Amino acid sequence: MLKEKIAGYIDNIHAIQGIVTCSLISRDGIMLGKYATNEFNEPWFAAMCATLLASAESASTIIKLTKPDVVSVATSGNTLVILGAGEKVIITAVLEESEKDAALKELKELAKVIGEAF
Repeated sequence: MLKEKIAGYIDNIHAIQGIVTCSLISRDGIMLGKYATNEFNEPWFAAMCATLLASAESASTIIKLTKPDVVSVATSGNTLVILGAGEKVIITAVLEESEKDAALKELKELAKVIGEAF
């Protein structure tokens, strides 16, 4: 049942225009599900994304800012975004630069739905 739920959310995320690659990761760095056309080291990627978001949240708290909604890593042509989806899950997605703003808006809305489900 959980595998099907995760697969459904991955399909919903990937269906957003401009998303190239996406994943759901537990906040403690375990890959829950993904859509990717290339192979990569899933455990390392999941751990690094969870660490990156947690570090950004901690750094923001230290300087008395609210926790970030999104952490982004910009590259030429694409942007990797990492955002929380509730207390247990994070979403990662690689966005095409030309569709970044619209895709991120939809992704934030979907993150709320996913966060409520976990």
